[in-house]
Amino acid sequence: MSEPLLWLNGALLPAHTARIDPADRGFTLGDGLFETMAAQNGTVPELARHFARLTAGAVLLRLHVPLTLDALEAACRDLLAANATPNAALRLTLTRGPAPRGLLPPAQANNTLLITTAPLPPGGKLRLITARIRRDETSPLSAVKTLNYLPGILARIEAAEQGADDALLLNRQGFVAETSGANIFVRLGGLWFTPPVEDGALPGIRRAKLLEASRVREAPLAPIQLRHAEAILVGNALTLRPVIALDWHPIPEGDPAALS
Repeated sequence: MSEPLLWLNGALLPAHTARIDPADRGFTLGDGLFETMAAQNGTVPELARHFARLTAGAVLLRLHVPLTLDALEAACRDLLAANATPNAALRLTLTRGPAPRGLLPPAQANNTLLITTAPLPPGGKLRLITARIRRDETSPLSAVKTLNYLPGILARIEAAEQGADDALLLNRQGFVAETSGANIFVRLGGLWFTPPVEDGALPGIRRAKLLEASRVREAPLAPIQLRHAEAILVGNALTLRPVIALDWHPIPEGDPAALS
């Protein structure tokens, strides 16, 4: 099988020939953003939503987005076609680019923009544990997908060490925020609820669609409520999966079709 291509700063390249500058601030400081997108039949149906979230994060970080929505659509389409992968997971990584040492960004940044493809992840049931690390709902960074993903990484490591599949993150007030890499949807009294962004939930793409369709409501959720849930689903742009246990307490298995 030939080596997959990636898209780097406007060029389609084999991965082994692609080069990111060692002084890139995305590498040295985590100074950047990312989006993970699902492609279907050679296009990304929710690309406009992803671009809007990327742009909102870029405004917060004072980061320039070096292409338009139309240009991004063309880049994704070209990459999917070049790899003959019409259905795939796409990862977009945007950094401030290379710069001299120091925290203050250069006056004129030379952004790095990378898009890669990977197989769509499998579904399956999840066993969650509650992570010791907390989500800081007071930080504006909790609402954007920055390249510093250490809280999620530590939570996922903790889950793996305990033999679980993923971890639930609570915020500093003890309310439910999300899992290490996805939003959480909880069925209580026949209705579906998800934590508000103010409680540390990332404004996910799937989450936004479900809220707009009034299939899910925002509400603060205490951990004890999850113990009594009729079902729990965990989802992001790529997957929607049922939770069957939380801290080894059984949870009735929900049907992802309920929110698909």
